[in-house]
Amino acid sequence: MGDDDDEGRNQPAEGVSGLRGVALRLDAQPSLLAAARWLRRGLPGDEKFGDPLSTAGVAPVAVVARSVSALRPERESVMHELSLAGLQVWQSLSEATGRGRGDLELAILFTDLVGFSSWALAAGDTAALELLRAAGAAIETAVLAHDGRIVKRMGDGLMATFPNPQMAVDAALSANDALGDVEVAGYRPRMRAGIHWGRPRKLGGDYLGVDVNVAARVAEAAKADQVLVSDAALRRIDLDAVQSGRRKRLKAEGTPPDMRVASVSRV
Repeated sequence: MGDDDDEGRNQPAEGVSGLRGVALRLDAQPSLLAAARWLRRGLPGDEKFGDPLSTAGVAPVAVVARSVSALRPERESVMHELSLAGLQVWQSLSEATGRGRGDLELAILFTDLVGFSSWALAAGDTAALELLRAAGAAIETAVLAHDGRIVKRMGDGLMATFPNPQMAVDAALSANDALGDVEVAGYRPRMRAGIHWGRPRKLGGDYLGVDVNVAARVAEAAKADQVLVSDAALRRIDLDAVQSGRRKRLKAEGTPPDMRVASVSRV
């Protein structure tokens, strides 16, 4: 009687174990993996959705996708691909209904502090951190006050986007003004900024593409206390509200050969 009871109890466990084995074999089946990836290529959104670049940001779909990606199995998995396929469609629909930027034209702003790294080496970590906090507060307050969206912070600089170039210019000039009140250990930070107008590609919480690279090159060409604007952005700002310098060719790798930039300042 006891042996029969033990055998009866073992049968369900053996059945579950057998089903688990079948599921694992199917989950790793090459033909099913190929079908899942083919499905992802045909679905709306980014078929590579799930990698660190595409899941950056604080949007709910990005947070969930990071959790799914963190559970990446040691082997290739059909269920993993299908889970990301669902999130891929969610992300695409979120952008299509206005919670993302899609292919909209945007003004892209890059800033950084000129000479900060050299000063920080001598000033030490405590002073450097204090300065970064004070400068960051001044710059970010100006960006947000002009309807800017901070995409990412990069050490002593940031990247932000704006609905139009006029807002980006106003934000950069206001940030320069606000930095005039920042001083740490006798040091006053000096910002440079670059602005470009284009169609950056949205990927998760970040933006990529040629126009982002161009905006970064414009910022790199700026001098301390200077706001440099590409000709594409300059054509879309109120030149009666600012003073613009002479347009000059931007000689930087990765930018169009005929591209021009000009500095802008308060009238």
